[in-house]
Amino acid sequence: MKGKNYLALLRGINVGGKNTLKMDELKAIFEEMNFRNLQTYIQSGNIFLTDSETDKIKIAKRIENELFQKMGLKIFVLVLEISELENIINNLPNGFGYEYKKYKYDIIFLGKPLTTKDVMKVITIKESENKIYEGENVFYVKRLSEKLTGSYIAEISTKWEDVVVRNLNTSKKLYEIMLERKEK
Repeated sequence: MKGKNYLALLRGINVGGKNTLKMDELKAIFEEMNFRNLQTYIQSGNIFLTDSETDKIKIAKRIENELFQKMGLKIFVLVLEISELENIINNLPNGFGYEYKKYKYDIIFLGKPLTTKDVMKVITIKESENKIYEGENVFYVKRLSEKLTGSYIAEISTKWEDVVVRNLNTSKKLYEIMLERKEK
C-alpha cells in the first residue's frame, strides 16, 4: 500500500514553554497511528508522513484526537499536500524575504473553513512598517525586526485557533523536504 505524502503542522508546539513535546515522542505517537515514512523537522511540530487516507481533514482530526488522548494536549493540526506548499512558496509577494537584516518574514497558514477574506473583515489594518499580504489560504507577514510586538501574527493567532505560523525559512525548508520525499 503506497499512500500519499503529507506534511502535518502542529500549532504552538514547544513555544514559550507550553505544549512541550519532544519530536521523538511525537514520532512514536504517529507510528502508533500507523502513519508511514515519518520524518520530523526542528522542534516546532512539523512532521512528514505517508498515509492511504486521502481526506486531509480526517487525518488532522485523527492526529488532534490522538494527541489529546495520549498527551492531554489540545492542539490544532493542519495537514498539507506538496501542491499546496508549492503554491504557497511559488506565490510569495514581490520582494518578500529579501531584507532579512531589517524584517522578519512569516507565513500564517489558515485551516479551512477559515479564509483570508474572513480574517481581513475582522483584523485591524495598521498603517506601519509591518505588512500583511493575502495568499491562497495563507497570509504573508513582514515585520520590522525591532518592533515584533503588535503585529498581525498576534492578532490573528489570538482570535483564531485554527491557524499555524511558520517563518519563511522554515516554510521553504519544509517545501524542500517535501520535494525530496516526492522524488524517493
